Amino acid sequence: MGDPHRVGIVGLGVISRAYLGTLGEHPAVRVTAVADLDATRSAAVAAQFPGVAAVGVEELLDGSDVDTVLNLTTPAAHAPIALRAIAAGKGVFAEKPLAVEFADGREIVDRAAAAGVRVGCAPDTVLGTGTQTARAAIDGGLIGRPLSASAVMVTPGHERWHPNPDFYYTAGGGPLLDMGPYYISALVHLLGPVRAVIGAASRLRDERVIGSGPRIGQRIPVEVHSHVSGVLEHVNGALSTLTTSFDGVTTTAVPIEVHGEDGTLAVPDPNHFDGDTRLFPLGGSEWRTLPPSAGYVGAGRGIGLLDLVAADGRPPRAGGDLALHVLETMTAVLRSAEEGRRIELTTAVRRPEPVPLTPVAEWFPGR
Repeated sequence: MGDPHRVGIVGLGVISRAYLGTLGEHPAVRVTAVADLDATRSAAVAAQFPGVAAVGVEELLDGSDVDTVLNLTTPAAHAPIALRAIAAGKGVFAEKPLAVEFADGREIVDRAAAAGVRVGCAPDTVLGTGTQTARAAIDGGLIGRPLSASAVMVTPGHERWHPNPDFYYTAGGGPLLDMGPYYISALVHLLGPVRAVIGAASRLRDERVIGSGPRIGQRIPVEVHSHVSGVLEHVNGALSTLTTSFDGVTTTAVPIEVHGEDGTLAVPDPNHFDGDTRLFPLGGSEWRTLPPSAGYVGAGRGIGLLDLVAADGRPPRAGGDLALHVLETMTAVLRSAEEGRRIELTTAVRRPEPVPLTPVAEWFPGR
């Protein structure tokens, strides 16, 4: 296998635990350094993993013992951290979204290409058996020609559980930029890239109340749209309708449904790696659950980084080009909502390669 790929992690909030659970024991990578603005966090993580150094952010970005920076900071910091890492000759794998603004995401991808380093970005959940089994069903002709899809995410808002939810309601936040990457990435895997969008958006209230943690009861301002709907025109002619909301309570809608001439697929939550894919064929009488037929089995967050490290001679499946296309799709929906018009996209991306059914033992020895 050769020497492990060296990873430095910047940002040690809640999501970092999931990444460390996948990367901390994998033989293909070695976490060499961690950094956070809160030095006690980095010290605590370093104490759990022998050989991991707790350092400052700049030291990690400039250090010689890191090949790829795993960027788990808040969205507003994604672009500055990524560009600094690329300037230091390091690859980057970021939490979603790639950046807050499309222009910043474009700069990340362009500078990485010029520097000869790789860029990847979450979500990698769509590489699991849930989305990939649905994709295999579509590509295998089980629903005939795909015509349309619906994607729905409704929640009352992250302030109910997150102790520091402020960034969800400032620039770079909101339900579309927060949760849209899961749904749009899945739709690209299922139906291919997007060529144009139409959007509408609203804001239910101008402040939220923190519901847990040491700041419980504090009010925070809402500066972004908290309910966003869009219509995505795919290059293949299919139409997807997308709803993301921090204003509702719940929904009975399937996370994603794909409709074809010969059947409908119910696709599991793209925020999870697995889940049941169900098929209702034309002329059938009931839903049928499909056995997992594709995807990384039992995967966890960080599998996209492992896929990137292993991507010799092929584009990574959770790569920067896809993340940029998803970012442009989201920002175009928001722009369409503001301007009241259809917007054509400027990015073109291929559907990532499908993931063959890959058992845990093959990608995570010893797990």
